[in-house]
Parts: sequence; C-alpha cells; structure tokens
Amino acid sequence: MGRHRKQSPATIKRSSVIALTGLVPAGLVAVAASAGTTDPTASSVLQHIPGDDQDDQAPSPAVAAEPATEFVAHAMAKAAPSAPPIVKTVALPDNRQPAALPTGPLGIPGVAVAAYQNAERTLAAENPVCGIPWYLLAGIGRVESTHAFGGKADADGNPLTPVYGPVLDGSLAGNHVIRDTDGGALDGLSGYDRAIGPMQFLPETWKRYAADGNGDGIADPQNLFDAALTAGRYLCDGGLNMRDLTQQTKAILRYNNSMAYVANVMAWAGSYASGTAPKPGDLPRI
Repeated sequence: MGRHRKQSPATIKRSSVIALTGLVPAGLVAVAASAGTTDPTASSVLQHIPGDDQDDQAPSPAVAAEPATEFVAHAMAKAAPSAPPIVKTVALPDNRQPAALPTGPLGIPGVAVAAYQNAERTLAAENPVCGIPWYLLAGIGRVESTHAFGGKADADGNPLTPVYGPVLDGSLAGNHVIRDTDGGALDGLSGYDRAIGPMQFLPETWKRYAADGNGDGIADPQNLFDAALTAGRYLCDGGLNMRDLTQQTKAILRYNNSMAYVANVMAWAGSYASGTAPKPGDLPRI
C-alpha cells in the first residue's frame, strides 16, 4: 500500500486461491483453502505506490455490529513501540486455535472486526484528516481474502494458514510480471514477487507502509491487526479524506485500478456499516 504498483485482484478461490485486491495479485494462494472472489484487472497484482489510483458473493446472515470493541480495547491497549517495527513475517507454532470472538455484521469474523476497528482508532489519532471507518477496511478485507479465509486466525490475528497470492511470473493471465524485490524475505519466493497476507500487499508496498497494529514491535503482513493498519495508512496517504466519495474512490483505486473493484469494496463496506447484505447487482465481476 503506498505507492507501489497497483494491480487488480484476482479470484479468491476457496481451495487455495484468494482474490487479490488493491494490494495483491489476482488470486491469493493459500496453503489451506477457502474464500472466493475474482479480480479481472490487467494486473491482478496491486503494487501500491502513493499517488497511484487502483468480491465475492452473498454474505452470511447479519449479526450485531461492533462486537469486538471491548476485546480490542483490552488486547490492543499497548503503547506503540518507540522504535520502528521490524518488517517481517513471523514463524508461528502449529498448535494455534481460531479466535473465539463474537461475529460482527453479516457474520464478519470477530477477530477481523477487532483488527479493523483498532486500525480506525489508531488512524483517527494519527491522521484525523483521513477519517477512515473500520467498515471500509472491512470491505477491502472481504474482497481480498474474505477476512483471512473467513476468520481462520488466532486471537492475535495471525492466520492459521498463511495467505499468499499467485506468483507474478506472467504465467497467470491478467497479472503483471513482478521481479523479486525482497529476496523472498516476505513472500518466501526468489525470482518473482507475490502478494502477501489477508490484505494482499506486494512486498515493496508492505516495506513502505508497514505498521505494527498490535504493539508487539513487529509489522507482519500476515497479521490481521498489522495488515489492517497498514492498509489504512496506504489508503490515507497523500492527505486523502475518506469522507469525500471522490477521494475515497481514488484511494481504493490505488489498491486495484478497477471501478468494478471499487464498487465491490464500497458495496461490502456499506453492508457492514448497515448490517444489510449487498444486492447481487452491487457486486460486479472484477
């Protein structure tokens, strides 16, 4: 997120591929399965660069909104680290369990709501001009990875299965060719890049906007809290005001230069804000 090259998202395949919106290549590849979306932009990869302009189907039944507010207040009430966060992907144990938090509007996973709301509060303090709401981040999280494969993450926001987009080597139609920029440190590959994490960032974009959303001193693109805050910083970059529809559209286009993508993100964002499921006509094929 930041001024990295944007590319449109691809289809999130519920078996191992997830649509990459705004910051990802088309079709996230996960070691486990789940999710569904498509992104048809010429560059399914969202390489984000500040200044650049860059789905799914019917949701589950509506549930009460803002369920994880108290959880976030306690879990995220850590002082921000005095030194810049370490930018990396953290190796985690295999015995982690899904977070047991109440779900939010339209069945959005509680841990994802906690991450998005935490990002909203943090950005309200550090960048009040932006005014980004949690449900806009939720709209992006839905299109990009269905909130880390439907909330399959532990209480700290770490996906039980890492989220990756397709390798950007030109073999997948609609994706740009992105040569390696991180030596495989973030995406585990050499030669070419791929989008990483539930908000689907390219390594180059992540390194520029990386944020530590949970105060542990590490900015991990796979972590929901870190990824949500980083996405917010990316969208707000350049003094954009999310209260203005034109500026909000410009910000979302940075993620994925596709108006169909923008329509999907806004439809889901509006639905999470109201608790009313989007209509099929509001979700054009990306």
